Amino acid sequence: MIDNLNKVAVIFGVRNDSSIAYDIALKLHQSGCKVALSYVPDTKENVLYLMEKMGMDKQYAVEVDVRDEAQITAFVRFVHDKLGPIDYLLHGVAFGNQSVMCYSLPGSTEPAPSYLDIPFEDLMDSFNISAYSLLRIARVAESFLAKNASILTLTYNASQRVFPGYAGMSINKAALENIVLYLADYFRNKQVRVNAISAGLVMTTSAGGINGVRKLRKMGKLTAPLGNIDAGDVGNTALYYFSDLSKKVTGNIHFVDGGFNIMGIGIDGE
Repeated sequence: MIDNLNKVAVIFGVRNDSSIAYDIALKLHQSGCKVALSYVPDTKENVLYLMEKMGMDKQYAVEVDVRDEAQITAFVRFVHDKLGPIDYLLHGVAFGNQSVMCYSLPGSTEPAPSYLDIPFEDLMDSFNISAYSLLRIARVAESFLAKNASILTLTYNASQRVFPGYAGMSINKAALENIVLYLADYFRNKQVRVNAISAGLVMTTSAGGINGVRKLRKMGKLTAPLGNIDAGDVGNTALYYFSDLSKKVTGNIHFVDGGFNIMGIGIDGE
């Protein structure tokens, strides 16, 4: 096990025990990290329960809206003042409503919203939460980071390829990856590294909102050379980035998808 004894980690994005961010939080805790988690009102109960289950100190769970810089600042400063400089920061938040994702609700007779008709205001709110929030969190955290700190975010291959069921969220992921590149350059003088994990499709609560998710999982099972992944596979890779093993790796988009991204055509198994 990687030794992160007394390192300090701040994690945005734990929703429940199916979240990728939860598996990362668990592995960081098991490796010796002091871990602080953010939550929003509808995830508070789950986050506090999971922290108790993991044996983590619940005083380091704080409500944070990543659209609100003041809330982020209060959270990060609180962690810094209580635990010390922040070594690891995970940005694992994303949101897109039905109009952004272009899907119809189960049982609905209404057609799915068209990609051409994605409302600007809805897309901008989704962008604010899913992409710009990384820039906002990095800006707030800059003065609270430890030497050789590591910032990590979660992306998806729809940033580079067409997944019709992901629609407007693909715009956010493409922007997120570009922000990673520019932050990696920005933090060069502070030796802070910034990377992203491009995870294959994991059956999280958020993934349930992707149109045709089960078909995509079936396609991944057949097409990816190593098959589908689970949250634990992403957590294992995150632990590499949240350790000294990756201290000279920055600006990287790291695929953890069983090799799905290398395939030019789908394989139907027939």
